[in-house]
Amino acid sequence: MANTYDVLFIGSGPGGYVGAIRAAQLGLKVGVIERRYVGGICPNWGCIPAKALLRSAEIYHYIEHAKDYGLVAEKFGVDIAGVVKRSRGISAQMSNGVGFLLKKNKVDVIWGQATLTAPGKVTVTASVAPETPPKGVLPPGEYTAKNIVIATGARPRALPGIEPDKKLIWTYFEALAPASVPKSLLIMGSGAIGVEFASFYKAMGSDVTIVELLPQILPVEDEEIAEHAKKRFEKQGIKILTGAKVSKVVKGADSVTATVETADGKSQTITADRLISAVGVVGNIENLGLEALGVKTDRGCVVIDGLCRTNVPGLWAIGDVAGPPMLAHKAEHEGVIAAEAIAGKHAHPMDKLMIPGCTYCMPQVASVGLTEKKAKEAGYEIKVGRFPFIGNGKAVALGESEGLVKTIFDAKTGRLLGAHLVGAEVTEMIQGFVLAMNLETTEEELINAVFPHPTVSETMHESVLAAFGRAIHM
Repeated sequence: MANTYDVLFIGSGPGGYVGAIRAAQLGLKVGVIERRYVGGICPNWGCIPAKALLRSAEIYHYIEHAKDYGLVAEKFGVDIAGVVKRSRGISAQMSNGVGFLLKKNKVDVIWGQATLTAPGKVTVTASVAPETPPKGVLPPGEYTAKNIVIATGARPRALPGIEPDKKLIWTYFEALAPASVPKSLLIMGSGAIGVEFASFYKAMGSDVTIVELLPQILPVEDEEIAEHAKKRFEKQGIKILTGAKVSKVVKGADSVTATVETADGKSQTITADRLISAVGVVGNIENLGLEALGVKTDRGCVVIDGLCRTNVPGLWAIGDVAGPPMLAHKAEHEGVIAAEAIAGKHAHPMDKLMIPGCTYCMPQVASVGLTEKKAKEAGYEIKVGRFPFIGNGKAVALGESEGLVKTIFDAKTGRLLGAHLVGAEVTEMIQGFVLAMNLETTEEELINAVFPHPTVSETMHESVLAAFGRAIHM
């Protein structure tokens, strides 16, 4: 009975540990199987350490521009070892915090590699990861559970012929802990990972070039917002090639030379010290025993319904392994949905249109809902509001006057369909629009809301006003 649970989560990332804690809160006996990192990729090699690096870059950027603020700063520079040390320390703190929360909620942590051997049965073998297991974890063995939740996350996608080698061709793992700052850097892909590393390394002194296969950078974002961000990146000195692909890479002793082909059939070679492959991620579905159980998968991800159930009774999947959007907060929410459904509560299926996206490049980008293009394609008659940061007193006082808030409404009902922001701290502002959309807020309610002054959030209010011809400060 000791090895029998109400629910087992395979993976302790944002989806797994949050789902496990929620299940424990609901009175279930819960275990989490982890093979390498308590807390998963996000606090260890993803969201949190990346934000720590970007914060260092932001501080350095402000020091470089001290004169703009009437200040004098002398004899400053980059200590990349110190920057990485701070980031890794924060990562360890977050991972230890997840371990504490699991222990506090009486969730067992089982250390090893999980394989589904039959419905409700998991064989855990010794982990091959080099990391030392935390204290208090349970050993490999045979475990059973009424419900099993797959929360194994995803890994960087590798392109044939351009596979990462940890030396010259990096994934985000190597990019998060460089021994030195490369003088030149080529980045394949301009999604969130690509542009965040572009911002960091440019601030640290690298000569950065981004190559994007699609016509625009930040492909999932509104075209207007992406173009605004592109101009800001280029103003910083980041070179950007869209509608282009890296077709070949030749490795040198301490550099790579990439052949880049553009949509018009032309090609050029770019030599850089390092190349970061940021062309997306793929779900970790291998070696879990899914095939033997007949679990349905599609394009490298487990297929689920709105309550995170797979086609096999008692088997669930959440987070990156269950498909896009591959975001930590989506995984967390799915963990709660699965836990509550397993416990027999009235769980609500997730509306993916309500999931915000945040990119922590410089400038930041944040969005929720439909883009202008998607709203038109869906057949809506729309009203669009825009408000630039230059019209906001707080943004100007901060020295952050380059930014834009864009809101999209259904012209017939006044319903907020989407919001898209680019500029300083917009990742902290987007939650206001997320809440508004979840409450089915109309333009009237947003217009009648009182926004505090002076704050950058006033740009949100002005954008709503602008959509209906009522903007005050432009």
